[in-house]
Amino acid sequence: MLFPASDDDVPFDDAPRILLFTGKGGTGKTTCAAATAQHAARQGHKTLVLSSDPAHSLADALDQELGPEAREVRDRLFAQEVDLYYSMKKHWGHMRELMLTVFRWQGVDQIAAEELAALPGMNEGSVLLWLEEALREADYDLIVVDSAPTGETLTLLTLPQVTQWWLAKAFPFQKMAVKSLGFGVRKATGIPLDKGYEELEVIFEKLERVQQVLATPSTTSIRLVTNPEKMVIEEARRAFTYLQLYGYGVDSVIVNRVLPEDEVPADSFFEGYVESQREYLEEIEQSFRPLPILQVPHLGEEVFGAERLGRIGDAMYAERNPTDVFYDEPTFTVQEDGDAYVLNLRLAFATEADVDVRQLGDQLVVQVANQRSNVILPNFLSYYHMTSAALEEGWLRVRFTPDGEASSN
Repeated sequence: MLFPASDDDVPFDDAPRILLFTGKGGTGKTTCAAATAQHAARQGHKTLVLSSDPAHSLADALDQELGPEAREVRDRLFAQEVDLYYSMKKHWGHMRELMLTVFRWQGVDQIAAEELAALPGMNEGSVLLWLEEALREADYDLIVVDSAPTGETLTLLTLPQVTQWWLAKAFPFQKMAVKSLGFGVRKATGIPLDKGYEELEVIFEKLERVQQVLATPSTTSIRLVTNPEKMVIEEARRAFTYLQLYGYGVDSVIVNRVLPEDEVPADSFFEGYVESQREYLEEIEQSFRPLPILQVPHLGEEVFGAERLGRIGDAMYAERNPTDVFYDEPTFTVQEDGDAYVLNLRLAFATEADVDVRQLGDQLVVQVANQRSNVILPNFLSYYHMTSAALEEGWLRVRFTPDGEASSN
């Protein structure tokens, strides 16, 4: 994670507002994303809704045929479903050819080579490259990202951090070797090693620019979609903690499919469900306070098409403007304390047993359960040493002194 970007750091002039919807699979995040996009478009905002979910249910929600490029589906509303193989041809042309040539050179048949050329991370990278293109063209007021379930979303959002490490640490040396040997390798074997690495360098630079936009709270907000059910709430808590770990701003929690109590008759089949739902709604309010909690009622029918999405959008936002930032508490701050500095990282729901902190040069390595973030320290802190780390009321507080000895928590 980079030190959080300020508005002055955003690499695109007039960057549109970005809303990213995520949550456990099956919570209805695609419905909420589509309803938000349609609601914003009806308010006059030129909107793109971009689906990164391989399930491709956005077309079903909008009740429209979609393709791998953005197309207008309603007035001021554009939609796109990311297709990996189409994206590889458009954004990863030389890398794709490099992989195909390597596999063919090793005797792999064409169909298998096409499948193997889709390397891990390419789908997530493709989503970010489409986002970079939309940002560069500056043609939208709002971009809504209907992301894959929580785990894949974390992969998507941490990919720029991985590429930044490559750019800073490993890539310069590999680049020098490829420049020296690449042309000879291509001439001897037909493998376009040099072209692939040149393209990879451009891709890394694009991902770095997207990262700066995603890490700017005034531009990008994440909206967590959950249901009033125990396991779904637990996953939302974990997702909230991990998103804070990586420095992304969550501005609201959307509770989808809430059964309206006044429409459930007494002594009905759903009476027990309504009672437990009431308890879980209170738990959500307490857990995520002071984040705004937006409730979406269960319509009692499948949600697809403009009319039903409109009802969802109206219920979700009421008088709110969906493009507003609903909550913008910083997740990352640095405070001066005499000769020392205290770095504060918001980690709601984490416990002391979950957290491990270490300083490695100009980076702070923070691990929470099975998720790890390399926090790139501000330049002035790279000359200080971490002397303590403690979790206090949902904040990880790491103390740095100019003459202390590095330690873990």
